[in-house]
Amino acid sequence: MSRKPSTLPLALYAAATGLFEPLTPALLRRRARAGKEDAGRLHERLGRPMVARPEGPLVWLHGVSVGESLSLLPLIGALRAGRPGLNVLVTSGTVTSAEVLARRLPAGVTHQYAPVDAPGAAARFLDHWRPDTALFVESELWPNLIAAAAGRGVRLGLVSARITQASADGWSRAAGTARALLGAFELVLPQDAATAARLSRLGATVGPGLNLKLVGEPPPVDERLAAELKALGRRIVLAASTHPGEERPIAEAFRAATADGPGALLVVAPRHPDRGPAVADELRALGFTVARRAAGEPPAKAAEAYVADTLGELGAFYAAADAVVMGGSFVDGIGGHNPLEAARLGCAILTGPHVFNAADIYGAMLDDCAVIAAADRAALARHIGGVLANPAIAERVGEAAAAFAARQGAALIEAMALIEPLLPAMSPA
Repeated sequence: MSRKPSTLPLALYAAATGLFEPLTPALLRRRARAGKEDAGRLHERLGRPMVARPEGPLVWLHGVSVGESLSLLPLIGALRAGRPGLNVLVTSGTVTSAEVLARRLPAGVTHQYAPVDAPGAAARFLDHWRPDTALFVESELWPNLIAAAAGRGVRLGLVSARITQASADGWSRAAGTARALLGAFELVLPQDAATAARLSRLGATVGPGLNLKLVGEPPPVDERLAAELKALGRRIVLAASTHPGEERPIAEAFRAATADGPGALLVVAPRHPDRGPAVADELRALGFTVARRAAGEPPAKAAEAYVADTLGELGAFYAAADAVVMGGSFVDGIGGHNPLEAARLGCAILTGPHVFNAADIYGAMLDDCAVIAAADRAALARHIGGVLANPAIAERVGEAAAAFAARQGAALIEAMALIEPLLPAMSPA
């Protein structure tokens, strides 16, 4: 069973967060006005759900943002396949993750915003949902929530865990507290070898590796939108999940690569769709004629560039693209994004040099010739030009990417055997 962590720093943290908890509603309302919270669902962040708990055993899965939340989908599929009557609750912490999960979660799975990490909110949340098992994904360690769950006898697992060196260094300054928190988890499955070493040094008992971002199904594809894009009869380069500072170098590389060829189309899908107007303005400043999907403008209106600033449609753009440039890799500090969704659709993927958050994935894909790496803007221009001019190369890279993605499911099968003892007993039908 999970052990409730108890140290003096944890007690002081609980007292301090409890003291300031009355200020939380005002803080959340302020964040909502800035677009950082869902104004209609602030009660969930305060641990006051408006949805009834279903009868029977319940497993709670938690991922903070979009990437972590989507990585839960294969785990949800495996849980429900093995236990068809199991209730599943998914929590996340960002507005974008909630919007994406609303489109991607299977029917019958409940989504809620995670409560803030304050004693009252955590207690209300847990007393309402009464989870039997809780599986946390990646790197968030919320002391009040973990302590309250363990104290109620919830079986805890930390799966696809990831911790950066900076976070590990921070926790090492409170080594006893880190050891107590990690000791509350009966199962810890690290995402990579570096995380396994860091968690072990902090006192965790570490199991085999599991990176949930490596497993799963292809993203949904709006076939009508994909057909509309293909009917344009143009070569399409998709810049997927871009961040500020990346659109300019990618656009300039695209222009250099296509200056002498027939009219290709650059599609830019910003990681955060609310950046769509700013991305369009930057592209116009570079001389592109631009249309925006969120403004209701069809792809046919995009003379040179199309901003895909909507949620839930990236699969169609992947399916129609001749080359996919993965964002998060051309500026410092982001660390790259998971390329496996694009790989599952057989895309020819290009990446920049800054991929430290997904170094193992990209390293393995490079070994398999399943991705093309560009060290800088000039190299990206050469590679875009090469892929567009040689469809056979693009096809081989895409096939290698799809094959790599298809081989990743074995880790989830192994992990499910370790997760199984944490799951609640099911009543006979």
